[in-house]
Amino acid sequence: MAKDTVRPGIAERLSRMIQLPTVSAELDVRGMEPFDAFVALLAELYPLAHERLALERHTELGLLFHWKGRAGASDGPVVLMAHYDVVPVDESDPWTYPPFEGRIADGSVYGRGALDDKGPLIVVIEAVENLLAEGFVPARDVYLSFGGNEETYGHAAEEIAAAFRERGIIPWLVVDEGGAVVDAPLSFVPGSAAMIGVGEKGIATIELSARGDGGHASTPPAVTAVRRVSRAVDRLGPTTFRARTPKAVSRMLAQLAGGAGGPARLLLRTLAAMPWLTARVFAAVGGEPAALVRTTVAATMQSGGTAANVIPSQASATLNLRIALGETTARAADRVRRRIGDDLVTVTLTEASEPSPESRTDTPAFALLEEALAVSHPGVPAVPYVMMAATDSRHFHRFSPSVFRFAPLEMSSAQRAAIHGVDERVEIAALERGEKFHRALIERIQ
Repeated sequence: MAKDTVRPGIAERLSRMIQLPTVSAELDVRGMEPFDAFVALLAELYPLAHERLALERHTELGLLFHWKGRAGASDGPVVLMAHYDVVPVDESDPWTYPPFEGRIADGSVYGRGALDDKGPLIVVIEAVENLLAEGFVPARDVYLSFGGNEETYGHAAEEIAAAFRERGIIPWLVVDEGGAVVDAPLSFVPGSAAMIGVGEKGIATIELSARGDGGHASTPPAVTAVRRVSRAVDRLGPTTFRARTPKAVSRMLAQLAGGAGGPARLLLRTLAAMPWLTARVFAAVGGEPAALVRTTVAATMQSGGTAANVIPSQASATLNLRIALGETTARAADRVRRRIGDDLVTVTLTEASEPSPESRTDTPAFALLEEALAVSHPGVPAVPYVMMAATDSRHFHRFSPSVFRFAPLEMSSAQRAAIHGVDERVEIAALERGEKFHRALIERIQ
């Protein structure tokens, strides 16, 4: 792929965004100052967007820009989404450059949020600003929906989506973060692919709790509260939920088969035609393939006890479940209860967001994504898949027929691993191609 000429300035603008520590999980500690500063920075960097687009605030953290389309446009609008909050940083992690410095080095911008999600945000608003400077007016209304608390369940985006429903506005197309342009989408499939999420798994938080006899550690009972909860967690292994292949995964395999050769093509075609076999193979492989075909459960927190020599009278553990398409959070919680099989362990579903339906790919909306991709990343195919993490777009997929999750940036496996991790970074050339994608998308709206 030829290296594009990088327009001066985009790296510096992203660097300034990264320098603002908009950590939504630390709002109680940091306060609103970084978030307010980010909103002010957007106004400084993108004056035309603020002058010519109407801006609404939803809660303190939701920004909704409205770009009116050509006179007489009445069809559903396009909604381009991103979020400007980031996850916390462990100060003990060995970052090459400080995570909130926004260092520009080696052709990349480093820092927390470079990929998740200030990089994807900046390529959206850059495209809008540039088109406004040229006097362009889109064929349909375009909305920019930027949330400031996606990493803490996205209540800002939830309110924005609720406003659309109250006003009777049904988006024709919604695009949020999600997949990316990746090399070797499967280990045995060479080449690049634009992985576009056509559905996303649900998410549930479940708390396990138990009580027992407390006392001195020198005379422990047979089953303590800590042991009971630990035993419950141990029973929730990888096979807790049955593997099933969503249609989106079969479509992904069929499309990848077209670009593969030899034995890989035969294998992909066979898996695409036999969903039951795909479920078994992916489950056996483990990791990301297994997560594509079933609900996953992970214990993320555990508590109980106040001293090393005291048996606690209560203990608890927190589970994070990613709910497979076609499943529900309630059924998943019931499955956890049955698998644990202990009436003395209380299973409480504390937070739940249902999995999405699958958006169709045989539509003009998906074709528009392919057209834009052909401009920004020529020769790279658009491949549907299931998004395993949660995005703000889940608040739109209940009433909008075409919701897709795709950030038009190249991301290597190392870069994807750095999201929520160490040395998060984005190539400056990738940002330029991302801007080109969104510009082409907006220009080609019909």
